[in-house]
Amino acid sequence: MASAYPGLYESFDDRFRSGRCMNGDDGLELLHTGCRWAEGPVYVPAWRQLVWSDIPNDRLLRWDEETGAVSVFRCTAGHTNGNTLDREGRLISCEQGNRRVTRTEHDGTVTVLADRWQGKRLNSPNDATVKSDGSVWFSDPDFGITSDYEGYRAESEIGANNVYRVDPSTGEVRLVADCFGAPNGLVFSADEQQLYVSDTRAGVVRVFDVREDGTLSDGTVFAEAAARDAARFDNLRFDDGGRLWVAAMDDGVHCYDPDGTLIGRLVVPEAVANISWGGAKRNRLFITAETSLYSVVMAVTGTHPTGPGRRPWLDAAR
Repeated sequence: MASAYPGLYESFDDRFRSGRCMNGDDGLELLHTGCRWAEGPVYVPAWRQLVWSDIPNDRLLRWDEETGAVSVFRCTAGHTNGNTLDREGRLISCEQGNRRVTRTEHDGTVTVLADRWQGKRLNSPNDATVKSDGSVWFSDPDFGITSDYEGYRAESEIGANNVYRVDPSTGEVRLVADCFGAPNGLVFSADEQQLYVSDTRAGVVRVFDVREDGTLSDGTVFAEAAARDAARFDNLRFDDGGRLWVAAMDDGVHCYDPDGTLIGRLVVPEAVANISWGGAKRNRLFITAETSLYSVVMAVTGTHPTGPGRRPWLDAAR
């Protein structure tokens, strides 16, 4: 489909071009506009639909790949922010207004996975990722309790902004990292040996080694936004070449080589909140940016949000 938003690519390093990152569509495709603040896109292969959040309007929307139609998936939605899928294709949502992480079952019922840590209410869960063992990892900044715009104003009961892990067997919520100003997007490396977490207030992406017992190392800085004044990091996604793509707000979408070098970016007309790979070949990058949902079909392929391993629901949809 012809695009109304050309001039998409900006290269800072030859690896951006040689890695085919500039191949594919020559511009963005606008799929929908009219949101107040769009976040949390996740492509559901079995439905051939993308679900995303319109946080201030307290609703989840869905875009149908076959028809291009947009409709309301859920309203009210607990001011949901980030969404992902678990190993069974169920929707995992961070309801920052309800201060909880939930799972939508195949029959449509909603199961609460986490709403407290050590008896204290969570702040406002923001983003989640699911490891191949079924554990759910999520960030818990205070964005949803600082005002009534994207949640409900309240005092933090925990007094810190952390990352947690939900045990798949016991349901125990464990603190795994507490070194953040405001943890936001998080994603595992392809081998699940590292966890990458953006810190929006600190302007960095940190990387942690994942130990066998599910705990994390102290972590190191993988990338810094300070070099580009407009950049603030939000969510993260890998492609199958090991490059990390980062929603960088007013600076578009950043692309980092596995060694941490910023090699290029996608120029987007609105501030980019979240990104997600989808489509039948997982080479369509969906972008939620302020009021709109965009996409671009690329020559690089994204990894699945639940990582490697067998997913019968995905195989059946192909």
